[in-house]
Amino acid sequence: MADFFRKLFGTKEEPVKQQKKLDTATTAPLTDQQINSIVAGQSVKYEMKQLISSVGQSVGKQRDHNEDSVLALTSTISGSTENIPFGLYIVADGMGGHQFGEVASNAAIRIMGGNITKKFHSYLYNLPTQTLQDSLQEVMENSIMEAHQYVQREAPGSGTTVTAALVLGQQVTLAHVGDSRAYAVYPDGRMETITRDHSLVKRLEELGHLSKDEAENFPHRNVLIRALGQGESLEADIFTIPFPQSGYLMICSDGLWGVLNENDIFRMITDAPNLHRACQNLVEAANAAGGPDNITVILAQMIG
Repeated sequence: MADFFRKLFGTKEEPVKQQKKLDTATTAPLTDQQINSIVAGQSVKYEMKQLISSVGQSVGKQRDHNEDSVLALTSTISGSTENIPFGLYIVADGMGGHQFGEVASNAAIRIMGGNITKKFHSYLYNLPTQTLQDSLQEVMENSIMEAHQYVQREAPGSGTTVTAALVLGQQVTLAHVGDSRAYAVYPDGRMETITRDHSLVKRLEELGHLSKDEAENFPHRNVLIRALGQGESLEADIFTIPFPQSGYLMICSDGLWGVLNENDIFRMITDAPNLHRACQNLVEAANAAGGPDNITVILAQMIG
């Protein structure tokens, strides 16, 4: 398994450190000070890289049903071999009415999630006997195309955004179409939008027909020029980046980023005691601001 991931990412084999064998093992309850330090995230050191995540979702205040779908899988394999953090995170925001939006978004996360996890199951949970035939980007592209074809066939006229992130080791491979977003959130206050909106307003802004301020107040901000399930062929953005070191990976629907400004989002993430509370605070804030749309957010962090 370690050899497979070294070939995949080009990592170098670390020298094996000699460990002393302990003859006995004892346990003792944590002190109040230790518990408080853990809860507050203070002075906690991890000997291995570990991926953690959390999810928040709400139907919002102005919709009577939820067309957002979300998938979040996190796994860490460690032992005598190299530590392998693995995560798969997908947000899909459906459209089409008559529950077809729900069908499209749910199909997208299930088909993509099933295909991707099937590809990596043997490498994560068994001893691999063969190398992966496709690159990570090809795996993502094939999965999103199969979801696209399914939605066209089973829910014609509907569509969905998809923003999917596959985390392996220190790398993130993304597949994106529509206007859900992925962000890199850094502790120094930076929030970088990793994905590019496939929307009419974004295209007009890129062409210079709208200023940034005009784009924020554009009356047709929800009109997409690309969506999974729409059109004969799908042109998805697929690329690989390093995982945001010392920061967070955030994936969300426009029910969050279209309602809250980046300064408030950053503050709620960094002020929260843990990822779960951060996700809940973000959802509650979007609802407090009117909750005009379904709200979905995933936060992931690499610790250690």
